[in-house]
Amino acid sequence: MSIQVLVFYLFGTLLTLSALSVITVRNPVYAALFLVLTFFTSAGIWMLLEVEFLAITLVLVYVGAVMVLFLFVVMMLDINLSRLREGFARYLPVGILVALVMAGELLLIIWTKGAQKLPLGEGNPDGFSNTAYLGERLYTEYLYPFEIAAVILLVAIVAAITLTHRGRREGGRYQDPARQVQVKRDDRVRVISMPAVDNKERDA
Repeated sequence: MSIQVLVFYLFGTLLTLSALSVITVRNPVYAALFLVLTFFTSAGIWMLLEVEFLAITLVLVYVGAVMVLFLFVVMMLDINLSRLREGFARYLPVGILVALVMAGELLLIIWTKGAQKLPLGEGNPDGFSNTAYLGERLYTEYLYPFEIAAVILLVAIVAAITLTHRGRREGGRYQDPARQVQVKRDDRVRVISMPAVDNKERDA
């Protein structure tokens, strides 16, 4: 068994454990950290398979947007932010552990690529572009599944917005488009006449 197969099984085990942790932990901060680890481990597996475009996209889009997801969860569940700030030191060990695991995975991928240049399988020929191959497959052979996934995501976005605005909260500010259209300049700008003051008299 080659070293890359062993690394693949190691990453697969970490991916399964981190994904299970996302749905089993009760703390949303821990869930967000384990979700970052899940995405990063998936990107590592794709790097082993020489699908660099998907790996970089996963890190930039999903790992970069996971904090937006966390903020969305906080907004939906009405979590007390003051308690989260007070317990920042409590989340630090888990955050450091996740960061160390991600750094170890990255170093392991670099070492594996240097030790054995062949990917899992026969490998890609010279000049092969996985980005072009992905685009060709996605918009030809898998066009209908891609469009269905896009529609499902659109429905999910509409549902999330509907759930967020399902009721008016006390103290919230809302805009009325009809009143905004009827606003005139005098309603927004007020000119104040102030007498001129001599600088010498003011200093004296």
